[in-house]
Parts: sequence; C-alpha cells; structure tokens
Amino acid sequence: MSVPRPAVIAFDVLETLVPLDALEWRFREAGVPRVLMRRWSDHLLRDAFALAAAGGLRTFRDLALAALDDVTGHQVGRPAAEALVDAIAELEPRPDAGEALARARESGARVIALDNAPGPVVRALLERTGRASDVEAVISADASGRWKPSAGIYLHAADHCGTEPGRVALITAHGWDVHGARRAGLSAAWSAHAESRFPAAFEPPNASGPDPVRTVEALLTCTEGAPPPPGR
Repeated sequence: MSVPRPAVIAFDVLETLVPLDALEWRFREAGVPRVLMRRWSDHLLRDAFALAAAGGLRTFRDLALAALDDVTGHQVGRPAAEALVDAIAELEPRPDAGEALARARESGARVIALDNAPGPVVRALLERTGRASDVEAVISADASGRWKPSAGIYLHAADHCGTEPGRVALITAHGWDVHGARRAGLSAAWSAHAESRFPAAFEPPNASGPDPVRTVEALLTCTEGAPPPPGR
C-alpha cells in the first residue's frame, strides 16, 4: 500500500545510524562486565517508556546515570559513570549512515533527527557521519519534554517542521518506534539490522529494508508518485 510522499524524513539515531556495541568496551574499561551494557540500555529504555506512558520529566542523562546505578548496584563511582554516559557522544556511526542521510535528502525531502538522546549528543553523532549538513533540525526528548514512543514527540516534530503528521516519515531500527510513529499518524520504515524480525506486538511498518540505506529506498518506492530508487 502506498503512502503520501514524505515532505520530511526523520531519522532515529541511536541503534539506527549509530550502534551502541562499542560501549561494551568502555564498560569493561570502567571495571563493569561488558554484558551489563545491554542490560543498562534496556533498563534505560524501560524507564523512558514508563515516563512516556505515565508522564514525568527527567533528562536523558539523569535516566542513563540512574539506570547505570541500578544495573551495577551503585558500584561505579560518579566520575566513571558520567564518563560512560558521555562516551555515547563519541560512538562511531554505521559505515552507511551518511549514505542513508544523503539518499533521504536527495529525494527532495527535508531531513531531521528524532531521538530520545539529548540534542548535543545527537548532533555530535551526526557530525561523525560526514552528512550533518543534510539534517536541518534535531528533535530530542529533553528539548520537547516528551519521550518516544509517546505520540507527543512525533507530533511535536511534525509541528516543528510545519508539516502534517501524514507527510512525515520515520526511519528507525526499533519496532516500538515504528509503532509509536504510526499511532501518531506518521508513516514509518523499519531497518532490520538490529532486531532481524519485526516484533509481532506492534503496528507494522509501511516499508522495511535490511539496512538504513535500503530502508530509505523502500520507503521512497512505496510512496505515491515516487520515482524508482537509483540502481545499487
């Protein structure tokens, strides 16, 4: 089924364009077992989801530090904990992250970033893609006062761009993010590189692909009046 051609393409950043895997080594350097990195990430998401559902304002940094305390039993000193959280801004993007941003921009759509991470962190990560100039705005949970996947942050992004929600499309590697976007009236395309199979509990994406670049191309192919993507 085709969807309206997007006027705005919004990219989730953490895990979609920038993997978290390298943080495992930073955990190890801090004396924390590497396996706890994923537990920390899941714990952080859990708390963000609770705030999205029930309401409440906490910064990403506060949640990240609290989650680290919880999963390590408060065994990491505050300077080391803050260094771990700060290391998020130093992560390297996927090799194809810049190409995904460029492909979206070349379609004629405006490109924004839409993430739960703080704006300065997202901007630092986008700079590492080499295509930060393609991204005209960063919408973050801290700045908007709303956490994904609550409808408010997606609608805030559309309002910020002066665009109807139905003309905004999200590119993400998270099934829960697809669900949130679609429930808010956006279209959404899912990159399978992180989850492999789309979670059955959620509203399905409008398009999908094995990586961010081909996910952008799949989205553009399924939109009304869209030209075919360039050959790969």
